[in-house]
Amino acid sequence: MLLVLCVDLDDDLGRKTGIPTPVIGADDVTEAAVALATADPEDSDVNVLFQGVNVHDELAAEGEAVEVAAVTGVDGPDVKANRAVGQEVDRVLAELSTGEEISAVVITDGAQDESVLPVIRSRMPIDGMRRVVVRQAQDLESLYYTIKQVLADPETRGTILIPLGVVLLIYPLVVVANLFDVAGAAVLGILSGAVGLYSLFRGLGLEDTVDGTAETVRNVLYTGRVTLVTYVVALALVVVGGVQGIDTVDVVRSAQGSPLAAGTAVAAFVHGFVQWLGVAGVTSSLGQITDEYLAGRFRWRYLNAPFYVAAIAVVLFAVSGFFLPDAPGVTALGLSELAMALAAGTLIGVLSTLTFAVAESQLPSTEPV
Repeated sequence: MLLVLCVDLDDDLGRKTGIPTPVIGADDVTEAAVALATADPEDSDVNVLFQGVNVHDELAAEGEAVEVAAVTGVDGPDVKANRAVGQEVDRVLAELSTGEEISAVVITDGAQDESVLPVIRSRMPIDGMRRVVVRQAQDLESLYYTIKQVLADPETRGTILIPLGVVLLIYPLVVVANLFDVAGAAVLGILSGAVGLYSLFRGLGLEDTVDGTAETVRNVLYTGRVTLVTYVVALALVVVGGVQGIDTVDVVRSAQGSPLAAGTAVAAFVHGFVQWLGVAGVTSSLGQITDEYLAGRFRWRYLNAPFYVAAIAVVLFAVSGFFLPDAPGVTALGLSELAMALAAGTLIGVLSTLTFAVAESQLPSTEPV
């Protein structure tokens, strides 16, 4: 048996006519269509009901075992409306229980009503689907529904409307800028640059990274982590170290009285920079160790970090100094001094590793088991 199913997802039929649904049978569906047309002649669901009756009559004339019914949802969210349609379809199938398999031809008036197709398909096979629209407004409801869905999505709305709004504001803002003797070209450049940065930001998908970073910063602030302070201090030390490295390059260049080779310039920069970098590394690692202890996750091996940083800083300072000439603020090292520095860096790393490995094996840590 074939069931011609007219779908009114937002329940215009019930709300505007008061007719209880589902409506089953060609005569009853025709009366419902006339009642809805009388209540609201412009409602597109009128066409759906008449189309359903028309399809029913055509199939019946061909000798097909066919019935027509109208089901409605609710005027609310799609999920709730789809569930209401599913319940009415169940009632229709219960009344049409003839012992033979029932399949459906679904009649709708647009893309919104078609969202209920999976619900209907879960209850019976769908042999066909027909969308009914007024010829003078072909696909108008589908276009309206698509635009409505796009604007209802916060992410899509922000992606489309924000750049469009900025573009539309360019001309009026340039006019206002000219009224106040501000260069319109400057305003145009700022706005176009803002649109470009926003496009890159969205195109590269950086919003998730920024949101994650902001959430991490909030958590750090609210939980009172020491690393927040030590990282800021470490960043300041790195900046100072960078300036000191550049100054060291200038000092070595003045001492030589000639342009520096690339290797010498790199060695000079490292020599001036690595001391501050080492202090920054020790500071940040001590902050991290403190937070791990306060969180109950402390392990003795974590204390290796500041010693490793110090050992690496000693080695880099000595190696860079070996390649530099005598100059103010430069510690020029000979071969024997370089060997001692390398040995000292190695000893620092090895002794710290052994010491804290023994401590971890003999003393309890605060890390939960």
